[in-house]
Amino acid sequence: MRKILACFFLLAANISWAQNTKFTHADTLRGSITPERVWWDLTYYHLSVRPNAQDSTLTGSTKVVYKVLKPYQTLQIDLQEPLQITKVTQDGESLTYKRDGDAFFIALTKKQEAGKTESIEVFYSGKPRLAKRPPWDGGVQWVPDGKGNTIISTSCQGLGSSVWWPCKDHMYDEPDSMLISITVPKNMMDVSNGNLRSVIENNDDSHTFNWAVQNPINNYGVNMNVANYVSWKETFKGEKGDLALSYYVLPQNLEKAKEQFKQAPKMLKAFEHWFGPYPFYEDGYKLVEVPYLGMEHQSSVTYGNGYKMGYLGKDLSNSGWGLKWDFIIIHESGHEWFANNITYKDVADMWVHESFTNYSENLYTEFYFGKEAGADYVIGTRALIANDSPIIGTYGVNKEGSRDMYYKGGNMLHTIRQVVNDDEKWRQILRGLNKTFYHQTVDGSQIEAYVSDHAGRNISKIFDQYLRDTRIPVFEYSFGNKGLQYRWANVVEGFDMPVKVKMGGKDELLYPTGSWQSLKTKGIKTLIVDKNFYIESKETKPASM
Repeated sequence: MRKILACFFLLAANISWAQNTKFTHADTLRGSITPERVWWDLTYYHLSVRPNAQDSTLTGSTKVVYKVLKPYQTLQIDLQEPLQITKVTQDGESLTYKRDGDAFFIALTKKQEAGKTESIEVFYSGKPRLAKRPPWDGGVQWVPDGKGNTIISTSCQGLGSSVWWPCKDHMYDEPDSMLISITVPKNMMDVSNGNLRSVIENNDDSHTFNWAVQNPINNYGVNMNVANYVSWKETFKGEKGDLALSYYVLPQNLEKAKEQFKQAPKMLKAFEHWFGPYPFYEDGYKLVEVPYLGMEHQSSVTYGNGYKMGYLGKDLSNSGWGLKWDFIIIHESGHEWFANNITYKDVADMWVHESFTNYSENLYTEFYFGKEAGADYVIGTRALIANDSPIIGTYGVNKEGSRDMYYKGGNMLHTIRQVVNDDEKWRQILRGLNKTFYHQTVDGSQIEAYVSDHAGRNISKIFDQYLRDTRIPVFEYSFGNKGLQYRWANVVEGFDMPVKVKMGGKDELLYPTGSWQSLKTKGIKTLIVDKNFYIESKETKPASM
């Protein structure tokens, strides 16, 4: 088990929105640690699925192995409509269950004793939800490949893996390991997470691919990718030794893929430098072509960027640097550290995944093109920040926060780096996060506390400002007879972030608060704020002090 300036009326509108949002009983069942979840510790899954491309159905089962933490006789398993559970057994005995929307409550007849390891097997079938706009609005895709076959792909972050298989669909609990068995026609293959343990030939012109995952894995990280793939392999010499790299693409794209995927080892070199060793050496690293943009499925990163540089051929930063690398290879792989290694317990803290991984794009750029290039990239993405609602969502109801978790989150981290003001210390903070929270699920507050504890000063108010408020800090200043006067405006109470400025050709580090402060400047009348801080600056009339 792994445990740009916002006006007052906009802020008021956000508060009103949060107060008026109505969450349902179903939201609570999906997003909270219910009594029927809390008493058992998930340790292992064996997922077995046979997809049928003829009628877009799934048939299969999940063996759920768990440790009893405290005695309880009702167990919650999740499976989303229109899929149906057809049978549940424990020790060969059929069990009764009741459905409440997408949650199934299973009545256990065997006495559940603390400390014991038990298991149930859940059988299911039906036509799963079709992905509408994957990966953002996911489910299962059934896409003709133009050669008489059907490509089958899954993507389900936020929506939940129970959209295609029965599981304990809450992010706080993960299995320690997993076996994924996918049965497909003999002219097709499946690529899922982990290592291919075996391929079993069946008597009905099908074969079963058994993929063993040796590390903890979050639910949405589990995937099924069925196609007529071709593949090749290589080895990356990394911090922990040899890492097996495998690539699976459609035959017509093989030569393009072999050239484009040369970026994968480069990515690993850069991210091991910044974040520490790749977290899943035992399970290898794969890139798998799919008919949607891509997703951070653990050890089985999916790719659909059209073999183009940037984001579908575009530079999201408009700096030029975003066209130096393939967005999906870099961004989705960055999630192996921030999403798959360090995983949020509640989707309200999705910023832990997306802010750090957005920031990883900056760090990759810096690693290969220099510090100024990395800074230009992340600063360029500020044009995409909406400041429409807070980055942190609502806890307990499966509700993520603002999409600003990407670009604003990345700029928040870039700003914090300036506050730390020591590049090696900052790198060790990033590596320390991945070591301290290795293979764990976390609350966002744990990440905030770790960074603050290791930054050399308390930066909790910086997190409050950027994660929980929509306003951009304004550095107000004026030059008068008393020299420079300055303060923070448009900030949360207690905000005291230091800021770098240039005056008279010299760099200065100032420590503004919400109150006016003075600094003798000996005739200097101009000031430039360091562009690396995600703030606004405003020259005002001299304050009376």
